[in-house]
Amino acid sequence: MAAFAGFAAIGVAFFQFGVGIAVDRTSPWETYLRTLPVTVPGRLSARVLSAAGFAAGAAAIVVVAALVTTDAALDARRWAELGAALLIATIPFALLGIALGYWAPPRGALPIANLLYLGLAYAGGLWIRASELPPSVQRVSPFLPTRALADVLGNIVYGKALTPRPWLALAAFTASFAVLAAVGYRRDEGKRYR
Repeated sequence: MAAFAGFAAIGVAFFQFGVGIAVDRTSPWETYLRTLPVTVPGRLSARVLSAAGFAAGAAAIVVVAALVTTDAALDARRWAELGAALLIATIPFALLGIALGYWAPPRGALPIANLLYLGLAYAGGLWIRASELPPSVQRVSPFLPTRALADVLGNIVYGKALTPRPWLALAAFTASFAVLAAVGYRRDEGKRYR
């Protein structure tokens, strides 16, 4: 349940804003928005907050479906931890989607996003446990943001101690994807508004 809730949350964050930005870049509305006195961090933060709201809705639907159709259950503290982890963990994936939106061509954004999203979800262990992945994928898996997410969610659901390693990995991915998104935004701005 938790892994599929994470899968749903990052999917919304990644696709809604990544592919949407790639398509919107060429619209007159985007041209107008670029004339407003809003900083790059301000625009990126607004998109991430919006993504978190939609991602929470997608994850909630998965959780409700699991509660109705299975015997999934957590105590109140772990539900709160799961909710907080899902919200926090959408940040790096929203930033990756935003970066994709500014770097990918509008017609290529959707297939690129699909390849990244499905590949990261599988190799990161969101569909099956990381220990069940093929050996070649297991070697790559610990270096993926989806694996850090799967580890965080797994620790919460199974009642294990919250270790800093996956959180530090998510923080590093957040910083990297934020830089990639900001550079992509500036690059696009430089190409369109010289």
